[in-house]
Amino acid sequence: MGLIPQIIDLQQPGAWKAVVVLVFSLLVFGAWAFYIFLYLVAPIPRAPLASEKKYRIVESDGNISPYEDLPCWKDRHDAEKKARKHPAETDHPLKPPPIAKADIFMSLVVPAFNEEERLGIMLTEAVDYLEQEYGQSKPPKGQANGGLKQRKGGEETSNGHVASSHATTKGWEILVVSDGSTDRTIDTALDFAKSLKGTAASNIRVIKLHENRGKGGAVIHGMRHIRGEYAIFADADGASKFEDLGKLVREAKKFEDAEGRSVAVGSRAHLVGSEAVVKRSFLRNLLMHSFHLLIRLLTPPATGAVKDTQCGFKLFSRASLSYIVPHMHSEGWIFDIEMLMLAESASIPVVEVPVGWKEVKGSKLNVVWDSLGMAWGLFVLRAAWLLGIYDTD
Repeated sequence: MGLIPQIIDLQQPGAWKAVVVLVFSLLVFGAWAFYIFLYLVAPIPRAPLASEKKYRIVESDGNISPYEDLPCWKDRHDAEKKARKHPAETDHPLKPPPIAKADIFMSLVVPAFNEEERLGIMLTEAVDYLEQEYGQSKPPKGQANGGLKQRKGGEETSNGHVASSHATTKGWEILVVSDGSTDRTIDTALDFAKSLKGTAASNIRVIKLHENRGKGGAVIHGMRHIRGEYAIFADADGASKFEDLGKLVREAKKFEDAEGRSVAVGSRAHLVGSEAVVKRSFLRNLLMHSFHLLIRLLTPPATGAVKDTQCGFKLFSRASLSYIVPHMHSEGWIFDIEMLMLAESASIPVVEVPVGWKEVKGSKLNVVWDSLGMAWGLFVLRAAWLLGIYDTD
């Protein structure tokens, strides 16, 4: 009864002091309440199951192999990082342990949830390109992807890679990550591998996640197990023009830093005024532009400057992965943004590259609800990183 009259009648002695104490107490309580709420809602990915760290291939005799253990550079990375008990043991306290060397040149990760209808078409285009450019038995064509002829002295070749005796410049793999699919996605991938000739069939590794984790979860799971000098993820719908991979590799090489780190982002921004985009509904285009505005407002400068963060066609140099993959939390549609934010925080060069793209039927994106979910997810993600709920330790 004594405090309320003092607050109402500010002429009373000590009234302003009581108001200040009350407001300060409410702010402190509100801040702690918000932090606890954020801590509870911020996503923490589960560890992969032992059975999810295995794969199957089609062997040379046409039979499907038993489950085999996936190589995992991240497990080695985590073990080496744990063994480093003192910052003085490394030349840079924030620098992660070096990633294991690549066995091949290109790894493709394909997240697939109930994609039996579209997966085969996408794999056909991908394998044709990968075998032509990075196949072990065939040299890359001299005039492919922009007409850059192969050069001497470790310079750029037609498929974007550097011809060097010290680097892996051949070989490819595809990791199809079935994200808890309930249809014939796994069978479709293995049947497609059976249809291939030569050793190409065994380059397709099929991984099964027991529960749906979201596109981001499937991509990150695959990225933990890649063997390539470069790793790209691409949507199973085949919307991106796969032969534009050469453009991404060339730009990634061009912008690599001294450690060989770079990220090349496939971009559809140049298509905003095209017929495919114009024909979309007013609501879809409105939500798209609103989300882009939200990204610019909520993300760091370099990430906010990327015109198309959501294109499912992004390339990472192997050296950049240890700065990004171990620290990922988002498994939904906005995982791309977290990858770009982590790249920015580690000062990894990011280049945006225009790529061909087409609208493909069968999208699982609910325009309204998923857009709202992405906006909420972006807010939680940014707040969790700013307030220290997430860190890179």
